[in-house]
Amino acid sequence: MFSTTSSHVDEIQHISPESTGKSLSTEPSIHDTVEPNDADQSRDNVELKDADQSGSTNIEGADIVEEPKLGMVFKSEKELLSYYKRYGQQSGFGIMTQRSHRFEDGSIRYVTLGCARGGKARNRTTNVARPRPTSKTECKARINVMFKKGVLKVSSVNNSHNHGLSPQKSRFFRCNREVSESVKRVLDINDQAGIRMNKSFASLVQEAGGFEKLPFTEKDCRNYIDKARHLRLGKGGAGALSEYFTRMQYKNDGFFSLMDMDDEGRLRNVFWADARSRAAYKYFGYVVTFDTTYLTNRYGMPFAPFVGVNHHGQSILLGAGLISSEDTVTFTWLFQTWLTCMNGEAPKAIIIDQDRAMKNAISLVFPNSRHRFCLWHILKKLPEKLGSHGAYKTGLKSQLLNCVYDSDTIEEFEGSWEVLITKYNLQENAWLKSLYAERTYWAPMFMKQFDNALRKKIESESEADFQSFNVTIPVVSPSPLEKIF
Repeated sequence: MFSTTSSHVDEIQHISPESTGKSLSTEPSIHDTVEPNDADQSRDNVELKDADQSGSTNIEGADIVEEPKLGMVFKSEKELLSYYKRYGQQSGFGIMTQRSHRFEDGSIRYVTLGCARGGKARNRTTNVARPRPTSKTECKARINVMFKKGVLKVSSVNNSHNHGLSPQKSRFFRCNREVSESVKRVLDINDQAGIRMNKSFASLVQEAGGFEKLPFTEKDCRNYIDKARHLRLGKGGAGALSEYFTRMQYKNDGFFSLMDMDDEGRLRNVFWADARSRAAYKYFGYVVTFDTTYLTNRYGMPFAPFVGVNHHGQSILLGAGLISSEDTVTFTWLFQTWLTCMNGEAPKAIIIDQDRAMKNAISLVFPNSRHRFCLWHILKKLPEKLGSHGAYKTGLKSQLLNCVYDSDTIEEFEGSWEVLITKYNLQENAWLKSLYAERTYWAPMFMKQFDNALRKKIESESEADFQSFNVTIPVVSPSPLEKIF
């Protein structure tokens, strides 16, 4: 938990002596070899024997954690850390390891535990007009602990803070938030069952008897699931999928597949495309749509198809994947894999849902492709975003659709939009403001729900090819140009 470089106690931040300002005058050097006298050693032994290991006193049934004092001793690093965390929780501040030094065998030689608000704020943004919030106040509250005669002994103490303390809010400090193994199992089971996180967390709150009884937040649960997710294909599912891909590649040299594994060897994401899809991309890959909202499989994994449109106006599959999460890292892997499958030929244009993670991944993998949002997805949100407006059904909806679909020029759209916003007093509508800011990404494209049964799609295309080959359209004029067409 501690190291000579970047040790942490959940706050995930290392503070060097320089970054904390001037050092404490009572702080010993890590090379200090002064031995305690007999009286000191005797006092240490008494304290270690008489003091409760947790550093607390039981008063009227409640554990009151004793304030840090010079000479306090602890048997182990774990005991020390547990004590200071509970003291911080009782007092109303978060803790962190500010610096430490270890012996060659890995045991602690010297460590400084301090308030998590210690250290200087670092400006992490180039926009000086909008600096990011920081919790750092250069707080000097801390304890220095040295290893002496087989125990860890507090050598200096500063219990004064330069900021407010709130014990009622202690559960929100990162060092006090922990998702137990039993809760993780519940979250995993619920996630596999398709139970949404808000409902899963609500059940945990109900069982515990209130939010304040849980040592973690809903965000902590979401972070755990996002990190732990992988493709849950059932017993033997991953192996069966791998065998299927092997058979397909043996039968067809043009078959492409790739399986993405996590650090523990579990299947995380997968992509595949057959020879027909790869061949079709050469002819119909000018504009590609990508969408994960079509369906999910029985294990809750989003199905992620790349879809084009053939010469019959039919949707055709240009590759597909199953993904374990919908974040920028996952989409980047999927897009890069698809691009590799298509011999590095990026589409001229790609149309997606209005998803920030997809947009970020596209900018990384397809920087030269024209990127647009699917207008159908945008307008599908109208009832949710504007349905409560008093004029939604009597004019707002139709005027908005007219603005979007009937504007032939930029100037016409801008004028129509301004009239709409002003007429219905929508200047402060956050959703419309965000849409307008990204209006250049809109694309008026409507398409039916994609049918992922590839054989049915192939059959439909074959029938259309037959009809095109077997019938002709009678001409309605004597023009030879019409006959050619």
